[in-house]
Amino acid sequence: MTRRRRKPGRALTVVAAVGVIAGTWLLWDGWLRFNYPRRARYPVRGVDVSHHQRRIDWTRLRADGAEFAYIKASEGRSWRDSAFARNLADASRAGVVTGAYHFFTLCAPADAQARNFLAAAPPAAGPALPPAVDLEFGGNCGARPPRDSVLAAVRAFLAPVEAAHRRPALLYVTREFHDAYLAGAGLPNPLWVRSIMGPPRYGGRWMIWQYGNRGRMDGVETYIDLNAFNGTREDFQRWIASPAR
Repeated sequence: MTRRRRKPGRALTVVAAVGVIAGTWLLWDGWLRFNYPRRARYPVRGVDVSHHQRRIDWTRLRADGAEFAYIKASEGRSWRDSAFARNLADASRAGVVTGAYHFFTLCAPADAQARNFLAAAPPAAGPALPPAVDLEFGGNCGARPPRDSVLAAVRAFLAPVEAAHRRPALLYVTREFHDAYLAGAGLPNPLWVRSIMGPPRYGGRWMIWQYGNRGRMDGVETYIDLNAFNGTREDFQRWIASPAR
């Protein structure tokens, strides 16, 4: 009797489905990423954090490769991050180069936001990252003001912040916000670009690349944002020690 050979189609379909499910879970849970920047090209790596990362063991995080950290200080006209002071102190003690960032809302006056940020994160002595402002639609209010109004507000925020810190601020931007408001605007500030699906393809010569938003690193129980500096270690040392203008 001739036995009928089973077609492999169903088994292959099941295997493929299991692979897709497993891959999706690994991506969602931070064990896989779309980007793996080469160490030879981007030797200096860092993170950005807020109270969402809960209690961080900065010594372990530094040992796992985090050389710099942007720490959320404030948002809008009055909100302050409850973990900022602790994260700043603990990161500095662990040898991580730190900097503060402000989440800019499109629904609050720029001058009030600048005062809030400077009160929460006054300029630090010694080598440090420049101040940064987070410009994105995600998590923002529903307002979408005209381009000229947003650019005027961003400049109004930057003026007192840069005067206090005596150096240009870094602009964190998503592709959507950049294309809607900043492209061709002529702002001279260095950019911190978000591109988690592949290498950045906007922003010109950016300074920092946020290449992962659900990373896993030792010392942090939750997901963490992963960043790479665009330059050599010597470039990085010159940047954090940037002389006053």
